[in-house]
Amino acid sequence: MSHFFSKYRRIIYILLLFIILILYIVFTISGKSKRENSNNPVSDTQSETQSEAKTENSHNNQSEIPSENKSNKGSVPYDASKQGQGIGGGAITGNCSVGNRKLPIYCVDLSKKHKADDTKKYVAISFDAAWGDEDTIRILDILDKYNIKTTFFMTGGWVEKYPDKVLEIYNRGHDLGNHSQNHKEMSKLSVNEQREEIMSVANKIKEITGYDSFLFRPPYGDYNSTLIETVYGCNFYPIEWDVDSLDWKDYGVDNIIKTVTRHKDLKDGSIILMHNGSKFTADALESVINGLIEQGYDIVPVSQLIHTDNFSMNGMGVQLLEE
Repeated sequence: MSHFFSKYRRIIYILLLFIILILYIVFTISGKSKRENSNNPVSDTQSETQSEAKTENSHNNQSEIPSENKSNKGSVPYDASKQGQGIGGGAITGNCSVGNRKLPIYCVDLSKKHKADDTKKYVAISFDAAWGDEDTIRILDILDKYNIKTTFFMTGGWVEKYPDKVLEIYNRGHDLGNHSQNHKEMSKLSVNEQREEIMSVANKIKEITGYDSFLFRPPYGDYNSTLIETVYGCNFYPIEWDVDSLDWKDYGVDNIIKTVTRHKDLKDGSIILMHNGSKFTADALESVINGLIEQGYDIVPVSQLIHTDNFSMNGMGVQLLEE
């Protein structure tokens, strides 16, 4: 019996030694792993965040277009030292005349602007802001989701009524465009009245954000040669559109999506017209974006699409880059 218990104690002793050895090995490996992780400056949470950021940024990178003006918050894209030498006595140099007419920019020929190996296509989405702001934040959130920057053309009345939204649009990196003070038919105004309609809004935007706006869209798309010269003289680029979403007609979500993505004039260099205050625009926006992406388009703000100097126009309102 004594021999049996002696043998039993030896077995227990050996098992205890084995357990101690296993625990030693486990703690040694665990400690090494912790030391390695402590030497890694990127935590698990940071790694996941960076991975998500890379995925989001690669989904639709809007900064790849070879443009003279890649920063929405940078200085004006024209050479201010040329004031008096540009169109209409301003600083913007180029040629907006076709025969005896002066034309605004409806779309842009990007064939000379792209890098030689760049096979991407670019379009600009623009929103006219003249009434209502109920969907503005939702629109901005959708644009953020796809890492897209656009252009908001705002009337003076809208700027005065919604200064917080103006600042929000600016802080999210979008172009702040000018849509006149009172949304009048600009071709019916005198030069001084035209200038006042433009500069009044420019000053309000500057006061709220510190941003020097330089894109102008005439209400209703109404213009004459006098207005175009006045716009350039105020150091603004006159911007129209070649793809109208017709969202302002309130035909519904599907109509907006089809009108934009199947538009006969949709092409590389197109400028798309939408309205932040229209009834179905916010509901349609995400599908419009996806439809454009599926067709191979990158979406950029108007400021990155246009040629900012050394340009000319053809009779269809297409802005061309001169050699």
